[in-house]
Amino acid sequence: MRDRWTLARREAVSRMAGEQGVRRGTFANGMDYATWGAGPRTLLFVPGGPGSSIPQGLLARMSLRWFDPFVDAGYTVWYVTRARHMPPGHRVADMADELGAVVVDELGGKVDLVLGESYGGMIALLLAARKGHTMGRLAVVVAAAEVSDWGKEVDVRLAAAIARRDPAGVGSTFAEYAMPGDGRRWLRRLVGPFLGRSLMSGKNYPASDLLVETEAEIAFDAWAALPDIRVPVVLVSGELDRFFPPAVVDATVELIPDCTPVRYAGKGHMRVASDRRVARDVLTFVNDG
Repeated sequence: MRDRWTLARREAVSRMAGEQGVRRGTFANGMDYATWGAGPRTLLFVPGGPGSSIPQGLLARMSLRWFDPFVDAGYTVWYVTRARHMPPGHRVADMADELGAVVVDELGGKVDLVLGESYGGMIALLLAARKGHTMGRLAVVVAAAEVSDWGKEVDVRLAAAIARRDPAGVGSTFAEYAMPGDGRRWLRRLVGPFLGRSLMSGKNYPASDLLVETEAEIAFDAWAALPDIRVPVVLVSGELDRFFPPAVVDATVELIPDCTPVRYAGKGHMRVASDRRVARDVLTFVNDG
């Protein structure tokens, strides 16, 4: 028992030391960042949404562990949020341009790898199409050229709940991203008030940004931009993803000139995003090139 306690304590100390190595800040354009690792290669991570913030506490420790393979492979990780106080009508393309400006102004003009997850993957697709010179390679995880009709319907309800400032409605609808289906409606209603108050609190980002991002996601359409992507891309998806189903993913892959698809059988949107195999498969794609 004492040996197990000693091991657990050492692991906790190790995790805290890892967190202490994280440097946090805000760029001149208002986009928050966290960076860690000291490798010669640069990884720019674009997180999901709607809403984006730098992870804290347990989420920070989980993020650090998820990125460990990249740090071990010689990457410095930059985790970058969206800008704050985005105006109504702000598009995903505008977010891509803002991210491109960060690469040019703050990260030396080019990064070795951009990894965009979910909402961040949508931004990363347009970043590659509009400012491909800012990256060496692109990894898109659980995202594609357009959100499914089901996803847009959820987004419409989420936007309406945000607009009427209904925390319970915001939380229960947002929870549908991770817990879809009628069978889980009771659970979404249970967690809705707590999740909604957190999302609408303004603590991590202005509540208005949540609405801007949701409306931008509904309008997102990258089909025409895909042939303009001239960097090698790996697109990781899930067989059971309802936001970006296989048919949309396959059509996206077909339109990108150099795109390698990776699909996880029996996995939905959230389970792919948290899967430890993603780092392995992305690094395999990078190293094979």
